Amino acid sequence: MQLIITRQMERRWIICIIASAAIVVGLGLGLGLGLGRSDTSLRTSFINTCQEFSGYNCETAWQEFEKAYVGKDSCSVPPEAYSDLMTAAPFQPNCNNMMLWSKTKDIVSDMTTRRKCFTRLESTMLGAALDNKVWCGKEGSKEIFTESCPKWDACVNNPQRSFWTKASASFAESACGNVTVMLDGSRKEPFDPASAFGSVELPRLKAPAVMFLTVVLVMNSNPESTCSSTSLQTLKNTLDPGVRYDCKEVQRSRISQCASDTSIACDKCW
Repeated sequence: MQLIITRQMERRWIICIIASAAIVVGLGLGLGLGLGRSDTSLRTSFINTCQEFSGYNCETAWQEFEKAYVGKDSCSVPPEAYSDLMTAAPFQPNCNNMMLWSKTKDIVSDMTTRRKCFTRLESTMLGAALDNKVWCGKEGSKEIFTESCPKWDACVNNPQRSFWTKASASFAESACGNVTVMLDGSRKEPFDPASAFGSVELPRLKAPAVMFLTVVLVMNSNPESTCSSTSLQTLKNTLDPGVRYDCKEVQRSRISQCASDTSIACDKCW
């Protein structure tokens, strides 16, 4: 009797050991090789947004997007990694309607969402698909992570920062006609040469494709700068000399009114 009980206990121990080993191996595969843990929500969101725009092969665009960072160290993804994505899903020229911005994302977002007479980067297919999204890969893994990825300033060549740098460059290169940029008049230096606008977009606004740059300086009740500020003179001097320049001081309330009142023609907003 005692022998039978002992053998039954041995069998239970063996089963427990085998089960534990299976769990460990499964976790090892999941963590080490990235099998079965890839986040599919980003792909679903990307494809769904892409399909709202015409003229794009969404599967190809997604594959090129993946190729840029999957399997790579999350601080070793330079802007050039997204070159094939920009080729697969190019920005369409939108002459006279391009809206750039710096430190004014909220009001530009409101304006361009309500009124379709201006297009910002985040209104394009790639911009809309990836705005406010987080993604990164891991060296030697096929997984896509949407959490615990490097913050914007954690390293220069992280997936998000490099994407937006490359996208900003490509978007600006597609500019033509009259271009508008909205800057924050509540800052002492509304033009920041180190910003995405100052360092990436402005140098790519070239004549003769771009004819005019209008700076809309958003004014609050206590503005810190005007169109005659040194900061904006620096912008003007940095601009391609073949591109004409203008600056307009516009109250935030006026821009909000234009955003909500479609009876006001877009070219009369400022």
